[in-house]
Amino acid sequence: MSNPNASSNDRWPDITHSSWAETAAALHLYTQVLGKVRLTVTPWTNHSWHVPLYVNARGLTTSLMSCDGVDFEMRMDFIKHDVEIETTTGAMRRVDLGPGAVGNFYGSVMAQLRQLGVGVKIQTMPSEIEGATPFERDNEHRPYDRDAVTRFWHALVGMQRVFTEFRSGFRGKCSPVHFFWGSFDLAVTRFSGRTAPPHPGGVPNFPDWVAREAYSHEVSSAGFWPGGGGNDAIFYSYAYPKPDGFEQTRVRPDDAKWSEELGEFVLPYAAVREADDPEAALMAFLQSTYDAAADAAGWDRDALECNLPEDARG
Repeated sequence: MSNPNASSNDRWPDITHSSWAETAAALHLYTQVLGKVRLTVTPWTNHSWHVPLYVNARGLTTSLMSCDGVDFEMRMDFIKHDVEIETTTGAMRRVDLGPGAVGNFYGSVMAQLRQLGVGVKIQTMPSEIEGATPFERDNEHRPYDRDAVTRFWHALVGMQRVFTEFRSGFRGKCSPVHFFWGSFDLAVTRFSGRTAPPHPGGVPNFPDWVAREAYSHEVSSAGFWPGGGGNDAIFYSYAYPKPDGFEQTRVRPDDAKWSEELGEFVLPYAAVREADDPEAALMAFLQSTYDAAADAAGWDRDALECNLPEDARG
């Protein structure tokens, strides 16, 4: 999977959280504005798969949506650092990504949508953030480090490649590789097909019924979180419900470990970045933690997994 023409540091840049913490907090809220538009105008899909954003060639996108007879897409461009709102008629509006207040960004985005004929109204309380302020009342001036945001996006591009390759080995129900703006993480989730006990809920500004619907069936889920609260960026992998003995399994690479606090396996992003083959190190984490979950929970792996022939790509 490695590209011999690109160095590891180019493809896996330094995104130490402390170096861009304030920008990351601002970007988290900016993604929530776009995400809540998608949440509002898109029909419900199981496990909230209608709400995430997706990594694309310039940043993050909502994909195509429809509202008030207008078909449109919203994109966060991390090369030009703006938000593009484009309709299928070719009409386009832009909002700058830069230093400022979330309230101003929210107001500008909604104004541009109205100019395009999209009269959507969203729930303005940020999701999954304790002590949050509604977008329209968030007047705190926040920094925006363009270089840090671009590095973050480049890291997501690398993960997208590996997560997509990992996803291809499963014929059971599996999520897309998608970016959840509530928890601010990139994730991919495999399902055993068996129902799970009700999720306990309790996530800040996140309805319990949504959590229970999201975890209605057994999962093995892996992803990336860029850090926060003094914690640095990590890859993670968990099973719901957690099968007996799961946490005692030895997983790869050597830097991966079980976190009692989080209830999941974690692997520092820095360890992947510094590995001789970052893609292989990340794939080893994804595969070995899935193996641990599936074996401990007794999944029907022969029925759920697949090995594609060498000529599958044509």
